[in-house]
Amino acid sequence: MRASLRRRFPAQAAVLNLLILAALSLLLLGLFAPLMTLQKFLIFSNQVSLYSGLADLWREGEWFLFALIGLFSVFFPLLKLLLLTAAVNLPGDRRHGPLHWLEAVGKWSMLDVFVVALLVVSVKLRGMASVQVQYGAYAFAIAALLTMFLVNWVHLLAGRTR
Repeated sequence: MRASLRRRFPAQAAVLNLLILAALSLLLLGLFAPLMTLQKFLIFSNQVSLYSGLADLWREGEWFLFALIGLFSVFFPLLKLLLLTAAVNLPGDRRHGPLHWLEAVGKWSMLDVFVVALLVVSVKLRGMASVQVQYGAYAFAIAALLTMFLVNWVHLLAGRTR
């Protein structure tokens, strides 16, 4: 039985686990913190988070958009972090499954969908309101980039332990 990354590379596994926790924290911040502020007619202002946007889509019966954004911006990122945690902490013979699924899920990048969604919103509202990007968007983007970095690091370490 092969050792887990945690046993073979204890210092790197500890750093990986801390960075996975940081990515999860940033992802959750990005989900619930304001992504943008919409200001209409210099009087009315509204802050939108990913969570509030999903709740609005649900209330308005926009099931397809709710499912699409929820899948790519919430479910897949959380799944990637769960698979990363498993790949770092499981023994070598059980690590193959999470690593395989990380490759499959990794092809569905959350950052691309998120950026496109922000672009669509800002273009659609250009004439009606001004849009200011808020710290939630940055937290979400950093979580996406950190997760991509961690996936590559775990694959590199797993390749060295085979």
